[in-house]
Amino acid sequence: MGNRLTQIATRTGDDGTTGLGDNSRVPKDHRRVQAMGDVDELNSHIGLLLCEPMPASVRELLVDVQHQLFNLGGELSMPGYTLLKAEALLQLDQALATHNATLPRLAEFILPAGTRAASQAHVCRTVARRAERAVVALGADEALNDAPRQYLNRLSDLLFVLARVLNRVDGGDDVYWKSERLTRAAAEAAQHPGTASTETDE
Repeated sequence: MGNRLTQIATRTGDDGTTGLGDNSRVPKDHRRVQAMGDVDELNSHIGLLLCEPMPASVRELLVDVQHQLFNLGGELSMPGYTLLKAEALLQLDQALATHNATLPRLAEFILPAGTRAASQAHVCRTVARRAERAVVALGADEALNDAPRQYLNRLSDLLFVLARVLNRVDGGDDVYWKSERLTRAAAEAAQHPGTASTETDE
């Protein structure tokens, strides 16, 4: 392992293949490698998010998420192996409940915008969804544990909530989508106070 970490340019991948943790080699466009790459990209984006100011509790959570994603990537690199524990998923569930309880209920869709930290959290969320899709695609070809797929699904939900939390660090708010339907309903309500709109969502 020491030699592998020290010698970065091994040239063993020049033929378009890469080695897995079980010493097998697969093409670099293999679905397993795609999933590993998406998880690695997600971890890198979370590292970028950690460069931003944020509450200590959120920072501590995200640092641990980085470690869990490294475990997740390791599990993907070794077919048949388990590294991601059930406690990791439980941590996300608890964090999701804790942080979501501090937020007002959403009545409208929000845009991936606001502060730079919140916007980067939304980038992490979308990459988490892509990583999840890659794991699902791999699972259609090969037997996988449930934990990696479930972790990425839950993490994307948590990142959405954390983006809302980060937008409120200095008293800010979400950036709301300007729905034409909602704008029209608000205008009609202003013209006819006390009259409920009969328009329904499509």
